[in-house]
Amino acid sequence: MSRGRPNVIVVFTDQQRWDTTGVQGNPLGLTPNFDRLARAGVHVSRATTPQPVCAPARAALQTGRYPTATGVYRNGIPLPGDARTLAHHFADAGYTTGYIGKWHLADREPVPAEQRGGYRHWLGSNGLEHTSDAYLTVMYDEAGDPVRLPGFRSDALFDAAVRFAADHHAEPFYLFLSLIEPHHQNELDCYPAPEGYAERYQGRWMPPDLAALSGQGGTPHQHMGGYLGQIKRVDEGLGRLLDALRSMDLLDDTIVAYTSDHGSHFKTRNSEYKRSCHDASLRVPLAVRGPGFHPGRVLDQPISTLDLPPTLLAAAGVEVPAEMQGRSFLPLVADPGADWQEEVYAQVSESECGRVVRTARWKYHVVAPDADGWDDAAATRYVETALYDLAHDPYELDNLAGLASHRAVAEDLRARLLRRAAEAGEPPATIERAPERVPHQRRVDAAVHGFDLTGVRFGHQPRAGRPPRA
Repeated sequence: MSRGRPNVIVVFTDQQRWDTTGVQGNPLGLTPNFDRLARAGVHVSRATTPQPVCAPARAALQTGRYPTATGVYRNGIPLPGDARTLAHHFADAGYTTGYIGKWHLADREPVPAEQRGGYRHWLGSNGLEHTSDAYLTVMYDEAGDPVRLPGFRSDALFDAAVRFAADHHAEPFYLFLSLIEPHHQNELDCYPAPEGYAERYQGRWMPPDLAALSGQGGTPHQHMGGYLGQIKRVDEGLGRLLDALRSMDLLDDTIVAYTSDHGSHFKTRNSEYKRSCHDASLRVPLAVRGPGFHPGRVLDQPISTLDLPPTLLAAAGVEVPAEMQGRSFLPLVADPGADWQEEVYAQVSESECGRVVRTARWKYHVVAPDADGWDDAAATRYVETALYDLAHDPYELDNLAGLASHRAVAEDLRARLLRRAAEAGEPPATIERAPERVPHQRRVDAAVHGFDLTGVRFGHQPRAGRPPRA
């Protein structure tokens, strides 16, 4: 039954890698409900975050603006009081708005009303990882009073989301559900999953990049079971939410979007879990179902989660404000051949002052050597740091920066990065080339046909006098 304007629900996880979902090839069956959601709507197969740090990514998703544009370029900076969020835009269009879960855009706990981004109904914590653990979930209501929710933490938040939908089923509503899973529990540096879930997945699968890099350090073998167990339980909660919407006859009238703030490289790229240029940090799951999102559509173009806010507004028939720097991908839903930019742009802070452009094939990364990732939002001088050919090196293990053979590629990406930085409102900057390197090319000493192969050994050789086995 159509009710006119669609409801909108955003399910937002914390630190979830893109390759944990079945539609991206994960073999463990972790996400059957996300996979069904993706097949029932639009799956964005190359979704990336505009910032692989918690607060900046959240500010971007609330406002549709780059972290440097909102001023929230690192953790610890509250969202400005005059920032216009999705809550403001949906409320202006007559929607009831609600927020449940982790906020991380305020400067105190509980979050005061003026720092809640315009959300009317509130049940949240600024730092949910600090006010709760796996089976002790405490958040704060609109009055700032603590509320303890029963059950495993992600279950408790999905239960609250179901209650919100039931309470507001007769009016158009917009709900942002912000989970902490599969983020680590900070004070323990572990990934607490429900009983039996970590054991179910420990040792069964390892992303190839982590398998290749874990010998150099990191925690993937220690933490992967709990991490995957959390994702499995989150997906079960998603299924219960979708079932609840179906039982209230709301599912076909509700836009449901699912994504994450960033991924995790499990300390294999630096000393913590994200804050790097690699897809392990930047690439996230993203799928949207509901009115306006054609079933079975897969978008392979690079798309930023910065593009999700204008997409949701446009799909709900709400005017997209001019100040949003993201771009609605609804035209791609209608026509996959529609005009679209060939790259996404990302900013990296805290660990460095870095910038990234990613196309379907290439990743180009620069770092400001004279800037501090905590104190400096941007810089005027960067140096090429990484270039990856994602078609032939999808796990970013072979850095091509500085190779003369790839100079033309680097120059093209350099121009793209500078253009996108300017469009984001950053100050004019220069990018210095990486020091030139001479690659150790693989050589074939002799051809197979018609050349002397004396002394050339390829793997195991049969003993003299014995014919080779068939």
